[in-house]
Amino acid sequence: MNETQNSPYMALERVFHEPNRLAIMSSLGGAVDGLTFGDVKKQCTLTDNNLSRHLRTLEEANAIRIEKKFVGARPRTTIFITRAGREAFMQYLRALEEVLMKASESLGPERVGPSFLVDGVDTVNA
Repeated sequence: MNETQNSPYMALERVFHEPNRLAIMSSLGGAVDGLTFGDVKKQCTLTDNNLSRHLRTLEEANAIRIEKKFVGARPRTTIFITRAGREAFMQYLRALEEVLMKASESLGPERVGPSFLVDGVDTVNA
């Protein structure tokens, strides 16, 4: 077994594990022609500043490519997933799937610990 088979957590790439970057990469995954800044902002419900910060992180990791050009007199920013970004994101998704499967298996109905009361409420069987 390799390291990720022993511990899939090691394959959870931090650059993708942040929820907003996971959303950005997911939205770009099927966009062969890329998505505009506005489209990604709307799909991921992010502010301009927050989206810019996450795009900078993804760009530094070579997961995305940003193209800026003018369409007529208006600037347009288009974001593309790179080949390396697609491959790394797919590896991340496989690792995440394995982690989630392990968590699901470990949380089976027979694996509930002893219950205890907090302010009169059964916290385990609630």
